[in-house]
Amino acid sequence: MKISAVVLTKNEENNIERCLKSIGFCDEIIIIDDDSVDKTINIIQNLKFKVQNYNSKLKIFQRNLNNDFSGQRNFGMEKATGNWILFVDADEEVTREHKFEIRSTIWRIKFEKNAYYIKRRDFWWGKELKYGETRKLRDLGIIRLVRKKSGKWTGKVHEIFKPSVSVGLLKSFLNHYPHPSLQDFIGKINYYSSLRAKELYQSGKKPCLCETIFNPFFKFCLNYFIYLGFLDGVPGFAYAFLMSFHSFLVRAKLFQFRMDYEKSKFNN
Repeated sequence: MKISAVVLTKNEENNIERCLKSIGFCDEIIIIDDDSVDKTINIIQNLKFKVQNYNSKLKIFQRNLNNDFSGQRNFGMEKATGNWILFVDADEEVTREHKFEIRSTIWRIKFEKNAYYIKRRDFWWGKELKYGETRKLRDLGIIRLVRKKSGKWTGKVHEIFKPSVSVGLLKSFLNHYPHPSLQDFIGKINYYSSLRAKELYQSGKKPCLCETIFNPFFKFCLNYFIYLGFLDGVPGFAYAFLMSFHSFLVRAKLFQFRMDYEKSKFNN
């Protein structure tokens, strides 16, 4: 069985080498780069010659994201030649235990599943977050290992894989190292909230003042108290607060899109 890894990149010079070295066990590595302007591509090119066998297995495709993450992943799936495809983000790392489990899973003589959830551990501010916002992915995982042509990615933002068959769960973890600084975290919240608000607006979602006021509050309470985010200390509080702020920005920007639309109608 041949394994292809698909990695989406956009200015990931601080993460990409760790990620690529962790997936060196794959037979093919597909990079879908969204016009990086930092050293991401240079680092990848250097690895092709520094690390044994990387020159033959690394393939780079330049493709504009166009605010559609599912489009990028589906494009990578089309380019992959492996029987199985492992989707890894540039700020993630495949652990040693995870490598062994992936290999043993796909090399079984008989297997019942054609897609697998992978559990993910988040490390932020030098600490593993075990509760709050990250708890669901830590306990239940996200579909990342799929048999080729077993489904497709949907949703432009916060994309998910829709399998055509039943799905299994791997026991080992994928490590995630998001948001190296508060500045980076806040910048991504601003970016992703704009994409999500636009997606909701285009789907016909109408802004609601009550949701804008109360949803962020309930999201914070859910993550910090119900999902025990307070057990992660100060990082747990900061993470819960910033994700509730993301919830507010999505709804506030939805109001803005609607107001801009009404204004354009009036002017025309």
